[in-house]
Amino acid sequence: MAKKQIAAAQFITTATGDRLAVIPEAEYQRMLEALEERADEESVSAYKQRLADGEEELMPAEFADRIIKGESAIRVWREFRAMTAHELAEKAEISAGFLSQIERGERDGSFETIKKIATALEISVDDIC
Repeated sequence: MAKKQIAAAQFITTATGDRLAVIPEAEYQRMLEALEERADEESVSAYKQRLADGEEELMPAEFADRIIKGESAIRVWREFRAMTAHELAEKAEISAGFLSQIERGERDGSFETIKKIATALEISVDDIC
């Protein structure tokens, strides 16, 4: 891809002695877009590295879509992890009945309970809140 010719800048000096570059607005917008694209590329690169290092994981769309549609994130993550409610409850040190009520939205767990569930699922609290 050929590089676009950069427009010539006009330089002015303010009354306080600051030297400013004046460029056409279209050139300014092009520079902003280039910076945003570079930031996006760096973010993707960093994510790929975290994924390669095992610090990130991918969830299939079928599971992510269920969360997006409003299904209990705890239930979806539990099923993604191929755990039964009893297994998760035991690992989180709560009753299976209480976990079931949380998954159905009938009860809210305390922050400590949610933290235990997240730890048992090996995810962050943000992933289920």
